[in-house]
Amino acid sequence: MKPSRLNQHSFLFLLREASASASAAPRRRLPPLHALLVKLGLQPYARVHNALIQAYGATGLVADARRVFDGMSHRDTVSFNSMIHGHAMSSDVGAALRLFERVPAPTPVTWTSMVAGLCRAGDVAVARRLFEEMPVRDLVSWNAMISGLVGNRRPVEALSLFRRMMAEGFVPNRGTVLSALAACAGAGALETGKWIHAFVEKKRLFRWWDEFLGTALLDMYAKCGAVELALDVFTKLRSRNTCTWNAMINGLAMNGYSTKALDMFRQMELDGTVVPDGVTFVGVLLACSHGGFVDVGREHFYMIEKKYGIGLILEHYACMVDLLARSGHLQEAHKIIAGMPMKPDAVIWRALLGGCRLYKDVKMAETAISEMEATCSGDHVLLSNLYAAVGRWSGVEDVRRIMRSKGIEKIPGCSSIEINGSIHEFISGDKSHPSYNDIHAKLAEISARMQQQGYVTETAEVFYDVEEEEKEQALGHHSEKLAIAFGLIGGPPNVAIRIVKNLRFCADCHKFAKLVSQIYHREIVVRDRARFHHFREGACSCNDFW
Repeated sequence: MKPSRLNQHSFLFLLREASASASAAPRRRLPPLHALLVKLGLQPYARVHNALIQAYGATGLVADARRVFDGMSHRDTVSFNSMIHGHAMSSDVGAALRLFERVPAPTPVTWTSMVAGLCRAGDVAVARRLFEEMPVRDLVSWNAMISGLVGNRRPVEALSLFRRMMAEGFVPNRGTVLSALAACAGAGALETGKWIHAFVEKKRLFRWWDEFLGTALLDMYAKCGAVELALDVFTKLRSRNTCTWNAMINGLAMNGYSTKALDMFRQMELDGTVVPDGVTFVGVLLACSHGGFVDVGREHFYMIEKKYGIGLILEHYACMVDLLARSGHLQEAHKIIAGMPMKPDAVIWRALLGGCRLYKDVKMAETAISEMEATCSGDHVLLSNLYAAVGRWSGVEDVRRIMRSKGIEKIPGCSSIEINGSIHEFISGDKSHPSYNDIHAKLAEISARMQQQGYVTETAEVFYDVEEEEKEQALGHHSEKLAIAFGLIGGPPNVAIRIVKNLRFCADCHKFAKLVSQIYHREIVVRDRARFHHFREGACSCNDFW
């Protein structure tokens, strides 16, 4: 195109083409286009300047975008919106907020850009305050806030906002459904997830569940412990991509269906329409770890690069170390860590630490703690519990002293359960729940029935300077026990009790859940920090190995 024939419309076309280019191409092409804009005298057009700001912002050249914005003789709302969005997406929230306060007539787009940027920067409290102050909200505004809450690991709050959005008459679109399903997965809110599934089908919001929506749906079911429903969605999908297969393989592995997960991987290879990637092998190795398939795990681990040409990542090493450590091969696990081409992170050392707990290898645990430079209370508590289990009380005191000196506080256990569409959260030792008296009475009833079965509280890992009776009382108020008791009194009969916990199961609570499932003939599904536990008639899917 000759320069003489360039006008604002053709220039806008060139900007769009340059911005849509892959990799670093836009960064190279935009400055010459900007120079051409000046040379041709197209600067008076606000529309052209706005497009240039958007192009610079979209390619991460925010400083260049700001120079264009500051040089404009006339700025409209679109100019402000584009610049606020650019600052917000580059996590410069301060600059975005200062600009936001100067907007003469902010539109829903202005507010939404600010909300999305704050969420991206992790400042959810300010984002929520701005959202509530919005004079007018559209569906995009709701989606931005709900998605922001999900991205900042606040799924319960996201679902509450989703319900409010629906109550105010907004019809969810594709983005809303994806965020809401992700929130259900994060909170373990199976009932709400089922309702969303049924709502989409009833209202025919989409022609069908494509591979992206279908993957989100089956991922939600898998992360809520409803494996059969996840498999049903997987089977009915018209098309599947690699992410779909990965979600199903990882979902099966996470829920303890190790053999089925490996069968699914073989089906994926036979299918031939998709290619395994790094995430696929995280699921495969996770299945081997949870199933205790050491030889199969070794085979896949050493074939990832050789056979499939996929570079090993931290997650692959973490799964392999976990598999070996769980199976008692602690020295081999440590050797793999020592040979890693990248620096092992806390997750790697934590996997080794878990094996040390199982096999009471104090020396190796001490090595892991020192190497990982642990700052998480859970790691120190695990080592402390290991000392307690082998009777090394001086070690318990040492850990306590280190935690105090580093200002590390123990993270309280938190468990949530969904009853009739509402999510109830319990903190260990907390008595603030409205039904606490009923819960306490139910726990007393459970305790009496369990003692008839010969149940003895597992107090070995509780600190030594607490009297035995106090130990039992402390363990009796762990968050998952409160949630299980509430599920027995508040949930419908003959329906599985589903709980999400922020920490790993302790030995006593695991034993408690097994006995409750046997005495009350109720299935109990608990998702802890590491995996799912499906309790049925006194047995757990993890085979007491977690």
